[in-house]
Amino acid sequence: MAYRRTPGVEARLTASRDRVVRAALELVAEHGYRGCVVSAVAERAEMATGSVYRHFPGKADLMAEVFRTASRREVDAVARAAALETDARARAAAVVETFAGRALRAPRLAYALLAEPVDPAVEAERLVFRRAYADVFTAFIAAGVASGELPPQDAALTATALVGAIGEALVGPLAAGTADTGTVPDLIAFVHRALGVPR
Repeated sequence: MAYRRTPGVEARLTASRDRVVRAALELVAEHGYRGCVVSAVAERAEMATGSVYRHFPGKADLMAEVFRTASRREVDAVARAAALETDARARAAAVVETFAGRALRAPRLAYALLAEPVDPAVEAERLVFRRAYADVFTAFIAAGVASGELPPQDAALTATALVGAIGEALVGPLAAGTADTGTVPDLIAFVHRALGVPR
């Protein structure tokens, strides 16, 4: 007869796994992808290194989950910001302000999510992250075109190009530790011009 975990055991395992992911996320935010090693995660999570490996077979598996968790948070924040606005100009500004503002407040994490060299499994999560951002842009661009606020354009293509451009504009300053909030108004102006938002 197969062993079935009790709800109590499942809850403890889930809590333990969440503690590992939270510890790894904190370390990535402090030291980047390279600075996050499994032994340090175990120490931060207050457990044995072997316990971390019970949840995740290797660092790449753990980091993929960390990227999923962090990316979901970031995309959700951007989507919420867009949803609070009622026109294309304001939505574009809110999305850029939220995306760039959060990146500038957590530069190590943002650099890891955007561009730091990572394992292939983590790179796959990074691509999912970019597509999710592009989906947020696509939705408000398409709505703006439909309402006549924006000129006709391929919303998905524009969205993908903007996500790439914003990320690229932030990567250098984030990596060098020279990013500042003065970048945000310039990025908003760039996005408005790219979308064809009327002056």
